[in-house]
Amino acid sequence: MKLTAREYGSGQPFLLLHGLGGDMSAWETLAPHLNGRAVAVDLRGHGQSPDGPWDWEAVLDDLDETAVHFGLDNPVVVGHSLGGILAGTWAVRHPECPAAISLDGHRSATTDPANYAGLPEEQLHADLDRLNDVFTTQEQMLTRPDRSITSVLRTAPEFLDALPVFAKVTTPFLLVLATRNLPVPPGLLPLMDAHRAGLRRDLPVVCPNVHVHEIDATHGMVVERPAEVAAVVNQFVSNRRNA
Repeated sequence: MKLTAREYGSGQPFLLLHGLGGDMSAWETLAPHLNGRAVAVDLRGHGQSPDGPWDWEAVLDDLDETAVHFGLDNPVVVGHSLGGILAGTWAVRHPECPAAISLDGHRSATTDPANYAGLPEEQLHADLDRLNDVFTTQEQMLTRPDRSITSVLRTAPEFLDALPVFAKVTTPFLLVLATRNLPVPPGLLPLMDAHRAGLRRDLPVVCPNVHVHEIDATHGMVVERPAEVAAVVNQFVSNRRNA
């Protein structure tokens, strides 16, 4: 599938992958700060790219075709949210990748109850029901992607918990973790804190291969702090190149 894409800059190649419901415009402010030539894409079913069923291998095929089309020789892959999970799957497929970076793409906010830490079980289940209702409402408001994609993703094991995917990555891999919560109903803030606590607990155990950098931002870090996030990416890539 031929994806719509946009280029920025020159030099070392980067492939930029947006989050669920987003498009390549998410990178407009961040991409110019990267030390290299960046190609941002609209994933299948998003932005101006064609529709197609969500299959992880097929989506990776789309990205491979895009890399070939733009002459990206072994790019650094940077993804936000869903794109960050894809960065991990790309790195598993391409162990020769010089580096892969996930910007707060790790586990769905409505993942397995065992992935939260510090909440009483009864409150945890009630809060998850409430948050699922919020996400269902948001899903119904989306024009792209359509529900053939969102419904698949909401139950996909890789989307619910990407840590087992990340554990398979052998190339240098960085997870940039947000420390602030996105706006949610006040009663759900403890659930968001428990979600982050579960990540901090599990990442060193499940993914000792993953470098973690925490940043003072919400999940919207790409738009909120583009220069700072780009600097973190540039530093990680530079350190790996000079190692």
